[in-house]
Amino acid sequence: MGNRPAELRRAISSVFEQEGTDVEVVVVGNGSDLPTLPEGVATVRLAENVGIPEGRNHGVRATRGDIVLFLDDDGWYRSNDLAAHVRDRFAADPSLGALSFRIADPDGGPDQRRHVPRLRVGDPRVSSRVTTFLGGACAIRRSAFDEGGGLPGEFFYAHEETDLAWRIMDAGYTIEYDAQAVMYHPAVPPTRHENFYRLNARNRVWLARRNLPWPLALAYLGTWVGLTVLRERDRSALRSWFAGFREGWREDAGRRSPIRWSTAWRMTLAGRPPII
Repeated sequence: MGNRPAELRRAISSVFEQEGTDVEVVVVGNGSDLPTLPEGVATVRLAENVGIPEGRNHGVRATRGDIVLFLDDDGWYRSNDLAAHVRDRFAADPSLGALSFRIADPDGGPDQRRHVPRLRVGDPRVSSRVTTFLGGACAIRRSAFDEGGGLPGEFFYAHEETDLAWRIMDAGYTIEYDAQAVMYHPAVPPTRHENFYRLNARNRVWLARRNLPWPLALAYLGTWVGLTVLRERDRSALRSWFAGFREGWREDAGRRSPIRWSTAWRMTLAGRPPII
């Protein structure tokens, strides 16, 4: 977005400091001008803010690597061997489609539970098979990204990673949460994003309409309606959420391609059936 030049330089430096493997760096200016960047950085300047997923799609198209890593401009890698670690993980397992990194608080605070993409969070320092990944702290096999059709640009923000994750799994790949792959990111609430509640609800409906067999889609959305009503006490937030929920049914969700029931069973075995 062009509003964090110091943080962006820190993020780029943490990538250039990686040892043991070749890494190319592409920075996407999502509707914004870019500051002067170090030599060797490729740039993509978009005329308008097209949202997080479509901005990342543009970045992927500007790369050549077999493995794509996404890094938010206010995050950075803790160690200089993360890229080599990621390369080795993908080389050792051809079925691995994506890795979700562990996000650590640079100030030493506890890992946030919402950054661990599994139903039973447990110890964030323990790796496991999962059914989704963190969009700004992950690595994806290029072939899996392409087979999954990339990120859904129309989502703009929220749940775009899960949409791609489900399609990656339906293509036969696995997804893992790798606690050894660490990214630093300040502890900030997701509600800092404008329209968080509306887009969260709208995209959840789109996610179900696009990807789930109807019995699972209705169970999934019913579960999330119940959880939202039980969890959220702010009436204005609830109004925004239900406005987005209605919007998700009224507007075009894009191409519907339900996952196979065998994929839903694999998700269940991985600890998160696609009803929650």
